[in-house]
Amino acid sequence: MALPFSLLLLLASLAGLTPLAIDMYLPSLPTIADDLGVPVAQAQLTISMFLAGFALGQLFYGPLADAIGRKPVMLGGLALFTLASLGCAFADSIETLMTFRLLQAIGGAAGSVVLNALLRDMFERDMFARVMSMVILVMTLAPLVAPIIGGYLLLIGHWHSIFVLLAIIGALVSVALALRIPETLKPEHRQSFRIWPVLQNYSRVLRHRAAVGYIGCGGLTTAAMFAFISGSPLVYIELYGVPAQHYGLLFALNIILMMVLTFANSRLVKRMGSDRLLKTGLVLAALAAVALLFCGITGMGGLWGLVPAVMLLIAQISLVGANAMAGLLSHFPEAAGTASALAGTVRFGLGALATFAVNASQAVSALPMTAVMSLCAWLALASYWLLIRPSLATSA
Repeated sequence: MALPFSLLLLLASLAGLTPLAIDMYLPSLPTIADDLGVPVAQAQLTISMFLAGFALGQLFYGPLADAIGRKPVMLGGLALFTLASLGCAFADSIETLMTFRLLQAIGGAAGSVVLNALLRDMFERDMFARVMSMVILVMTLAPLVAPIIGGYLLLIGHWHSIFVLLAIIGALVSVALALRIPETLKPEHRQSFRIWPVLQNYSRVLRHRAAVGYIGCGGLTTAAMFAFISGSPLVYIELYGVPAQHYGLLFALNIILMMVLTFANSRLVKRMGSDRLLKTGLVLAALAAVALLFCGITGMGGLWGLVPAVMLLIAQISLVGANAMAGLLSHFPEAAGTASALAGTVRFGLGALATFAVNASQAVSALPMTAVMSLCAWLALASYWLLIRPSLATSA
């Protein structure tokens, strides 16, 4: 069963709202800090606030999507995302901006959780990984162009205009979703939305050794990316003097390599299997982390010493993300929304912790960013080795 291209594009647009909301305003962080009269590090905490809200929102949306269906959850989340984006656009203090970023994230969380569950309704394990890879391939255009758009919006307007554009996009996706997306959760598969069964489902996932490993692999690799997202405006713009409008071009290099590996994953997964590709991505990320930390400690190579290592590490999310989710949901097909929600909560919760760790140091240095990214990559590989690999050996 194949998705029509128009539906694939819409699902990718839905998933792309989150990278748009995170990445489009990155070049404006120094400007926001100046405008609101706060240090850059405090402005960067709006990223941490977004990630924390996204993590919390997924705990709620997953069980709700398993109870009342996929479509109403997505529409409700989009409505909140759109209204909160307008709130961000009119924020006149860092506290107000953080509040609306939190609400924006809670709304945007619906799409991330429900997309995974919706595709799991339609496809089995390896086919799910292939289709998810294609969705990711399309949706990675969002972080590819988002910082570039944000940088040039600063030249012709103001940082407030970035959030106005996000509100417009949210409204357009809402209309398309209402008209085009069918409900995929059959009535007989719906689960009662009661607190105790929800907690039991979460507990069941957390007691599954391999499932915890898959969640750890995906979450820690993504946390490395968020450490880069949080630290790179300071490192690239403040430390190395990259113009705000050019920041997006350097950011785009990561996405281009990610798209290449995502396409390769979609072609190879049926032949090699999702677990083997997952291990490949984790090993490559760990090796890239060695080079990255070396550059962060020594400063060797300057900006162009960092960029290739960052590219190689971040691009592995293409191999790790889809295949880790495929492995997780293969163990819990009857509770895909709940399992996906838990994975998303851990992923963005670890991302929030990573951004806090990067911003804990006030020094204008690449070391905090590179150290946190490297640690995340090594812990992700350890999750596979200690939790997933024994399970695969037992089932072989």
